[in-house]
Amino acid sequence: MVVLATKLYVEGDARERSLDSLRSLIGNEIGELDAAFDLSIREDDFPEVSVEGEDAVVAENVLREEFGEIVPELEPGETYVGTLDSWSDEGFVLDAGRPVEIPTDELGLGPGSPTQIRERYGLVQHLPMRFVYGGERSDGEGDPSRLADEEQDRLYEWTRGDGRLNVNSATRAEVRATLNRAGHAQDYVTVERLGLLEQSVICTEGTDPPGLVASVGEYLPAELRCVVP
Repeated sequence: MVVLATKLYVEGDARERSLDSLRSLIGNEIGELDAAFDLSIREDDFPEVSVEGEDAVVAENVLREEFGEIVPELEPGETYVGTLDSWSDEGFVLDAGRPVEIPTDELGLGPGSPTQIRERYGLVQHLPMRFVYGGERSDGEGDPSRLADEEQDRLYEWTRGDGRLNVNSATRAEVRATLNRAGHAQDYVTVERLGLLEQSVICTEGTDPPGLVASVGEYLPAELRCVVP
């Protein structure tokens, strides 16, 4: 069994469409293996995948690699994936099956408050992010958790491209369809899947990300954040 480190937090018809999308994604990843899977959603909105078959272990490892995994216990010094839950002057809080606090000084993303950093890098709520667990205790002792080096590198790379539009609460197919319907088929290179419902539109050279937000915002009932190079 694998608990995927991506959340399904929408309701109604959108939830059913998202479930169908996740089933397709899982099928695409492990469809060629001798493995059958069953998908359910936990009360905390994390998907749980049970796998059976001769290649079950291989299939579970593929899903861990592709989505990250929510595990029962966190070991100090190890790298995990959590979803961006909240932010304040103190830092970010990631949901890794339990709240994990990343102090501002441990974000490693340059100067500014957590809110300013979130704006600079276009971080939408529920974005899956890698972190190194510090082993904090309830008495405040122990090393703080921090964003993983590979996470910092990924976000810095976002600011070196031609711009991005990051979206939550929508599948990759829904974002692509919205962009095309709004007349922006020539304004993006691709839509990169960050999580099940978190996507990143990679803009073409010369596309203005804030202008793209203004244009498609009315069509997407989602949080939209842009990354300006």
